[in-house]
Amino acid sequence: MLDALSATELAYAAAVLFAAYFVRGITGFGSALIAVPLLALVLPVPFVVPIIVLLDYVGSVSHSVRHFHHIRWSDLLPLLPFTLTGILAALFLLRELDPGLLSKALGGFVILYAVYSLLPLPPLRGSRLWAAPLGALAGLIGTLFGTGGPFTVIYLGLRGLGKTAFRGTVATIFVMDGGMRLTGFTVTGLYSADNLLITALGVPLLAAGMYAGGRIHTNLSRQAFVRLVALILLGSGTVLLLK
Repeated sequence: MLDALSATELAYAAAVLFAAYFVRGITGFGSALIAVPLLALVLPVPFVVPIIVLLDYVGSVSHSVRHFHHIRWSDLLPLLPFTLTGILAALFLLRELDPGLLSKALGGFVILYAVYSLLPLPPLRGSRLWAAPLGALAGLIGTLFGTGGPFTVIYLGLRGLGKTAFRGTVATIFVMDGGMRLTGFTVTGLYSADNLLITALGVPLLAAGMYAGGRIHTNLSRQAFVRLVALILLGSGTVLLLK
């Protein structure tokens, strides 16, 4: 697989990984939404998704440990059983459904959410009952495409988490459901020597991007943070819809 890539394509892939984790350092999420559709322009989706899931896991562990005392456990735990259900369903559906159709559906959904976030409307609030549908969708879409983050973000937005609590809680959710997805990918044989090599080469890019993004994050107002998250979703949703 790597032998088929030109030097330009390898440089492009490196730039995408750095940019994706730069954004992750700022917002606490968004790396897969950016990396998966852009890397899929030069690599097959089933090859890309396990790479990003593993890199995201490394990044999530870093954020989770750093913000451990700000994790909102009461909002996190209700998600987990539904996320696991979605992951198990996705591992079955990977061999049965057309991923192009699901990708376009996800793109349309995150665009609608991003547009709502950018409008001058009061924020929505909701109960923990939303953990059931949004947790299941996060597990399902996250396993199929590595981009289940928007559903987790929507749920935490409904629960009204602040910026720091959001970063710690979303990172811990990604650690837990990421571990379940990694187990599923390993059992189903989606990891190869090539994508494990790319993952290893991507770790320094992840570290550099998250460090640079993390320094910017500390200077963002809440309003700028919300708008940045919405713009990430809008751009990534558009890519998914057009792909």
